[in-house]
Amino acid sequence: MSASQELRKEVSQEIKAKFEQAKSIVFVKSCGLTVAEDTELRRAFRKSNVEYKVYKNTLIRYALHDLGITEFDDDLNGPTSVAFGSDETGASKIILDASKKYENKFEIKSGYVDGTKVDAAGVKALATMPSKEELVAKMLGSLQSPIRKFAGVLSAIPRGLVIALNQIAEKKA
Repeated sequence: MSASQELRKEVSQEIKAKFEQAKSIVFVKSCGLTVAEDTELRRAFRKSNVEYKVYKNTLIRYALHDLGITEFDDDLNGPTSVAFGSDETGASKIILDASKKYENKFEIKSGYVDGTKVDAAGVKALATMPSKEELVAKMLGSLQSPIRKFAGVLSAIPRGLVIALNQIAEKKA
């Protein structure tokens, strides 16, 4: 096997590993970004714990086919960048902001979340959703509210009794 074939195999295995580890993946068409714009974009990705890479389409296709995923063959044409997110919404939020900021230079192709292909509209919808942690916190807050109110009602009964006893004691004195 030649050195270039060995290198391709290594990169394909790297892509495959990243696909297995990432919670969300977004494919993007990016062309024409200046160095300053690309640096700013990569900084935003790093800040949100999102890995952003540019791979050859054939290498991505080989890695996906090894995983049994063939839905992205149509999307893997032209310049393609890939964002690997550690959560379900982080990568899509940054990419949506970038697609608005760099209108003609940055375009969402599709995404992959929880084993399902998501089109560009789906990626945009994911970007507007709160993260999983935020949703869990909101749900727990909603569940605690009735319990907190019930505890307030229960504590009001003894408090009312103490106030009533104090008033009776004041009248007798």
